[in-house]
Amino acid sequence: MNDFNALIDESIAKLSDMLIKKRTGHIWRGRLSSSALSTAVTISAFVIGGDTVDKSHIDTAVQWLIANQNNDGGWGDTPESISNISTTLLSLSALILSDNDSLPAAISAREYISKTIGNSNIPTHLSKFYGKDRTFAVPILMNCALAGLVDWHTIPALPFELAAVPGKLYKFLRLQVVSYALPALIAVGIILHHKNPVKCPKRFLRNWVIPKVREKLIAIQPVHGGYLDAAPLTAFTAMSMLSVFPDDPAGRLALNFLRQSMRPDGSLPIDTDLAIWATSGTINALATAGQPIENADELAAWYAENQYKTIHPFTGAEPDGWGWTDLPGAVPDADDTSGAIIALDKLGVSSPQAAGINWLLNLQNSDGGWPTFCRGWGQLPFDKSTPDITAHAIRALSLNPSPVTIAACKKGFNYLKSVQRTDGSWVPLWFGSQSVPGGHNPVFGTARVLLAYENMNNPQADKGEKYLLSAQNTDGGWGGDAGVISTNEETALAVIALAGRKNEECKQSALRGAKYLLAKIASGEITKSSPIGLYFASLWYDEELYPLIWSLEALGKVRGMS
Repeated sequence: MNDFNALIDESIAKLSDMLIKKRTGHIWRGRLSSSALSTAVTISAFVIGGDTVDKSHIDTAVQWLIANQNNDGGWGDTPESISNISTTLLSLSALILSDNDSLPAAISAREYISKTIGNSNIPTHLSKFYGKDRTFAVPILMNCALAGLVDWHTIPALPFELAAVPGKLYKFLRLQVVSYALPALIAVGIILHHKNPVKCPKRFLRNWVIPKVREKLIAIQPVHGGYLDAAPLTAFTAMSMLSVFPDDPAGRLALNFLRQSMRPDGSLPIDTDLAIWATSGTINALATAGQPIENADELAAWYAENQYKTIHPFTGAEPDGWGWTDLPGAVPDADDTSGAIIALDKLGVSSPQAAGINWLLNLQNSDGGWPTFCRGWGQLPFDKSTPDITAHAIRALSLNPSPVTIAACKKGFNYLKSVQRTDGSWVPLWFGSQSVPGGHNPVFGTARVLLAYENMNNPQADKGEKYLLSAQNTDGGWGGDAGVISTNEETALAVIALAGRKNEECKQSALRGAKYLLAKIASGEITKSSPIGLYFASLWYDEELYPLIWSLEALGKVRGMS
């Protein structure tokens, strides 16, 4: 055991050093994978914008897109992703709009689309895939219509006039787009209204309200132009507004954000970075592994500076939460607020924590769970309670026990009980596995939820343990579900969860998982990241820091077992 612990210590030191070298100043920004979808919609936005300055940007981005086409003719969300119909439609639209429709890449894309959806037309296929949620389906169809792939009249309208209603009333309107997608509701709604001049009772109202919602689009736009700091949402907004109003100020500022976001190779990520999320995870991992946290005072000040002090203009969220980045496009959310609270606890800072605790308490839904952004806003996935975020909130609240937080946690556990699957697993919202049917990742969800049950024995925790034990592969690692190829990320997360259990079988399983990670560290393969992250509407990404952060935390938990 002493030799094993020595190897653990050596690997902890190695991972810590790798993470320290990844810092930007005193924080961690990480690097999100380049995205074919982000790159494609940016090409379309630049073409519609018509600025000569973007000609070279378009050419470079098209070259990247072609170079990263899969062998089957389609595109996945990341260079490591399998092809999907949405990203391929948007990539083909970009090639058509940029006058590259005759290239072999465009021809292969058409063949992929034909094979994938068969006799079904594009609007029907996307409607079945996305269901009631029009957050992503309608913008995709709009982009396709600009490229001539679908007819405008086949695209469902969006009730953009509702954006003129005071934000406090949104939760009562049952919008067909999620809370954070107001720019798409407004911009895409306007272009659909413009392209479908059909007489209807609402047409006069919508004509009258357009100036008001255009003002709102500007009012909620971050100073650098990037809605949510996300290229897809910003590009959809830009191409929609500039198609109708060529000098639209929000559209023009959005193009500037896209220019600034483009990488030298012509690609763009789905979001600029996840600085607060990555920094919180790194602080927690370093502390768990017993490693020093340098610049603790600067980090504490950074968290305090980036805690929202006013009502957020985008979602109407109350002050005192944190978003995923310190950049202007972020929106306060439950997961990042929980992460910040836990990180501040590791740094020994209490004041911002207390305010964040109150913010989380006020966000809890009536079902006992926590949503991502807004309490009780709607019934679409990103506005409903979700187990991984709920478990994270419970962990944060547990750091500050009081009658109020204890009662909130009790309700949270009741929610977790109600959504646990029969096999003992929980399915997360913001993370998935491309190798699991439906893209779900029960290993991730169960591992994160079990952390809320640490030091607790109850039937739900027992069932969660058994699921993780049954999902471990013969190589000692885990994938997104039983029988799925092991990855660094899922293995580290499962080890973190099981190393904290008192059950001896769990401890032995965690040790086998740790040996898998040690082998990856020794071979240098620990730096390989997988498309595990999910952005809105199942948009995949990978983050280069995830395997390093979670593996460090995992080895720290295993070291603490001895």
